[in-house]
Parts: sequence; structure tokens; C-alpha cells
Amino acid sequence: MNRRTFIQTAGAATLAGLSFTSAFAAGKPDWPIGCFNRPWGKWSYDDALDGIKAAGYKLTGLLSTHKGEVFTSSAATPQYLDGLKKRISQRGLAVNMTAIRFKPEAPLADNITDLRQQIENAARLELKFMLTFGVDKPEHYEDFYRLMSDAAAQSDRRGIKLVMKPHGGGSGASEEILRCIEKVSHANFKIWYDAGNIIYYTGKNPVTELEPIAKQVTGFCAKDCAAPKAEVMSQFGTGKVDFKAVFAKLKSVGFNGPIMVEGVKVGATPEETTANARANREFLEKVLGAI
Repeated sequence: MNRRTFIQTAGAATLAGLSFTSAFAAGKPDWPIGCFNRPWGKWSYDDALDGIKAAGYKLTGLLSTHKGEVFTSSAATPQYLDGLKKRISQRGLAVNMTAIRFKPEAPLADNITDLRQQIENAARLELKFMLTFGVDKPEHYEDFYRLMSDAAAQSDRRGIKLVMKPHGGGSGASEEILRCIEKVSHANFKIWYDAGNIIYYTGKNPVTELEPIAKQVTGFCAKDCAAPKAEVMSQFGTGKVDFKAVFAKLKSVGFNGPIMVEGVKVGATPEETTANARANREFLEKVLGAI
């Protein structure tokens, strides 16, 4: 290869490399966007499922309670769980998560036994995630760490990821979250970030608080918030969460979803709530298309 051929070949390779890099950098996130049942909490769970489907979602999660539903609590029977799975799939929906329920003041051994049954129930539904909100009172912190350590190991054996969302108290912001990760000390304990809750419970900047924990985030609970203790069941863009900056940071560390809509303005009817849920999905799609 003579000098001219070498320069031409090297130049072409460099341009191709730059083109590939630019294309990769410009790639838009293709993260699943789902919707929790919380916005329809004052109606039936079947109303929630119908609303989630009508709002254009394909993915849902069991976050809040509904009258007459036990979801994956230890009270659930195999027959109930099989029926629940059928009700969800009949709407063309998939379900990826359930919330953990326990009593912080109860004996640790009792909570461990109960939570192990919840894990088995989640496995019967073939869920990918189980989510905890943490605990509020310092006197409950140590038992919480021990409970989550056991749950992380048990859920790992069942192929379920144990995750925690910011929720004030022991899971308030990055400092408290990092402490939980250290104390639980198990690779199967990760974070579902909630930028709205960072504002609601701490008044801190969600982008700043994301920085030290971004690599630990495996899911995102989407809601907006205007100020500490302000309404979070609201429309995206009405609060102070900079969704574009938050998602850009998550993209930079290789986050791949899911994003689960939690905050939606609750209307006077299920249908009005559904319209608001659709608008929040469309808002997120536009934000993701811009990063």
C-alpha cells in the first residue's frame, strides 16, 4: 500500500468511525413506557386496566391498592393470582412490577416470612421487579436493611430484581439511598428513580441527586412536582422536574428502562383520568425523542 492509498483508506475509516459514533450518540432511547394503576385508585382495578389500555400503554405495574384486591400480598391465593394474570393479559397488557408491603414495627422474623411469600406470589405472576418504598423512622432502619438483604437473596433465586424508590426518610435522596445500598449489601438491590419524590420529600434537585446513584438505577417512576409536599398526581410539565436532563443523565450511564408513569391528574371520571394518562405518555415520548 503506497502512502496516498494509506491516507485515503485511513481517512475513510476515520470518517466511518465518526459517522458510527455520531449515529450512536444521536440514537433516541427506546425505553418501555408503562403506567401504574395508581391514577385510577378510587375506582376498580378493572377500571384501571381498561384506562391503561385506552391510554395507549402496553405495560403496567401493581403499585397502589384497590378495594377487593390483594395483588401479590401474602394473602393472595394461587387461584386469585392466576385470575389476576388473566385479567391483565386479556387487555393485551404485560405486568412488570409489584410493590412490597410490610409492617416496619413488626418483628423482623415475621416480616421475612411474609415477604418470602410475596416473592413466591410475584414469581407466579412472572414479574421482573419488586419495589419497596423504604421506611420513614430511624428506629426501623436496621431491620429494614436486614429484611431487604434477605429479600434480595430470595428474589434473586426467583429471577426477580429487588428495587427501591426515593420516598423520604431512609430513602429520601442520594445520601440515604447510598446508605441503603451499602447496608443491604446485595447485588440484587437496585434503584427505581423518582425525580418527583426527590422534590416532594427533600426539596433537592433531582438531577444533582441522580448523579451519585445513576448507575444503580434500573427503572424510573415518572411524576412531576412543583415544590416540597406539593401535589404529585399532576400533568408532566407543570412542576419542576427537568425530565430531559434526568433522562439524558440516565442515557449517559446506559439505562434501558422501564419508565413507569405514576403521577397523573386524577379526573372526575375514569375516562378523564385516562385522557390525562395518555397526555403524560405523549409528553414522555416527546422528551425521549429530544435526547
